[in-house]
Amino acid sequence: MAAVMERPITWLRVCGLDDVPVLGARVLKREGADDIALFRTTDDRVFALRDRCPHKGGPLSQGIVAGDTVTCPLHGWNIALASGEACAPDVGCAHRFDVRVENGEVWIALEGDG
Repeated sequence: MAAVMERPITWLRVCGLDDVPVLGARVLKREGADDIALFRTTDDRVFALRDRCPHKGGPLSQGIVAGDTVTCPLHGWNIALASGEACAPDVGCAHRFDVRVENGEVWIALEGDG
């Protein structure tokens, strides 16, 4: 059986918690890669998703955050922040990234090219 090589994970400090508005988003621009949207809930949990709705690529960062979902501003799809999955009856998934908040700083896990 062949061994599966895992890609190395790099934790990157991206901003302070207060830099992500409550019930709002902040966009991480990435050269040569899709942008990432950071979302903050009222209880200061932070989630990160690819900033593209799985439906037609709308900018999720411009959507409305309510509870644990964000609503795409283009066609109203609701996307679960924890999983990136579209809420029924819609089907699709926005890529999610692991996030942690430590001492008021937001960190995101990015796969390396290793």
